[in-house]
Amino acid sequence: MAPPPIALTIAGSDSGGGAGIQADLKTFHHFRVFGTSVITAVTAQNTRGVQGWVAVPVSMIEAQIDSVAGDLRPAAAKTGMLAIRRHALAPLVVDPVMVSASGAALLERSAIAALRDVLIPLATLVTPNLDEAEMLVGETVRDVDAMERAGRVLVARGATAALIKGGHLVGDAAIDVLVHGDNVSVFTHRRLDTRHTHGTGCTLSSAITALLAVGNELDRAVEQAIDWVHRAIATAPALGGGHGPLNHWAE
Repeated sequence: MAPPPIALTIAGSDSGGGAGIQADLKTFHHFRVFGTSVITAVTAQNTRGVQGWVAVPVSMIEAQIDSVAGDLRPAAAKTGMLAIRRHALAPLVVDPVMVSASGAALLERSAIAALRDVLIPLATLVTPNLDEAEMLVGETVRDVDAMERAGRVLVARGATAALIKGGHLVGDAAIDVLVHGDNVSVFTHRRLDTRHTHGTGCTLSSAITALLAVGNELDRAVEQAIDWVHRAIATAPALGGGHGPLNHWAE
C-alpha cells in the first residue's frame, strides 16, 4: 500500500481541542492525510476562553521544523505565524492569526509587518478574516466588494491567492471571497445560528492544506473545504459551556 500524503501544521496547542494543532491534526486525519506538527505555543484554554499561555522558544520551533522537513517531507503545509524559508515548504497556506474572536489584536506591529512583508509573499494561499484583512491592507473590509479589493491587494503583494473569510459579515449569508490571480470566486452559504464555532479558521485552513496535499487544485480545494466546514458547524457536538468545537467527523 502506498504511504499517505504528509501535511504539516505550524501552530499553537489548544488544550480544549477545538482549534490550533489539535483541530489541524483532526482535520488532516479526516482527509486521510498523515499529520505532522510544529508547536509554537502552549495554551490553557477551553470553550470559555484562554486562561494562560507560554511561547515555545524560537530555537525549539526551528528544531521541530528541521526535524519534520528532513525526514517526513510534507506535501503541503500551513502556518498561523511563521515558516522557515530554507525548507521552501510548498504549497503553503498562511492563516494569519492576528485577531481573537473578541476582536483583540494578538500580534505586535512589528510582527504584523513581518507577516505582511515576509510571509505573505511565500503563501500559496492566505486566509484572513475581515478584521485581519483590514489590518493587512489598511482599509475597511465590510462588504463583498471590499473583500475582493483586499484579496487583490494581498495577491499583488506576492500571495498566489487570497481567501477573505466573511463569517462576520452582517446578514443571513456567510460569504467567502477567493481571489486567485485574475479570477474571483464567491462562496455563499446559509448563516447558521450557533455558538459552536471555535476553531473554524484553523479547521478551514487545515482542510484546504489536506486537500492540496492529496493533489487537488487550489480553487477546488478551497470550495470543498468551505463546504465541509459548513457541515462541521451544522453538526457540531455541542460540547462545553462556551463556544464549542466543530464536528471533525462530519462527512
